[in-house]
Amino acid sequence: MSSTITWADFERVDVRVGTILEAREFPEARRPAYQLLVDLGPEIGHKRSSAQITRHYQPTDLIGRQVLCVVNFPPKQIGKFMSEVLVTGAADAQGDIVLATLAAPVPNGSRLI
Repeated sequence: MSSTITWADFERVDVRVGTILEAREFPEARRPAYQLLVDLGPEIGHKRSSAQITRHYQPTDLIGRQVLCVVNFPPKQIGKFMSEVLVTGAADAQGDIVLATLAAPVPNGSRLI
């Protein structure tokens, strides 16, 4: 377990709900990944992400799925692709990522609290 943090520490990580609009194969990535376009609501807009989630998901399965994204990391250049947000998840027993999702729909851009 990690060390204890304060509420202020938690608030520094801006995690928002977004809906995946597009998902494409990313053959240039070193590890299997998809290029995603995520709608994070009117305040943040549409952002791109590279996600190593190919083991559990096909691109068509991802369209319309709401996910939790960290929106205040700096953009990361991955080959010719600029990843602007981090789509979150957890590793299964084999180390493959399972997306962090919600139990019911909420508005895009909603902040995790």
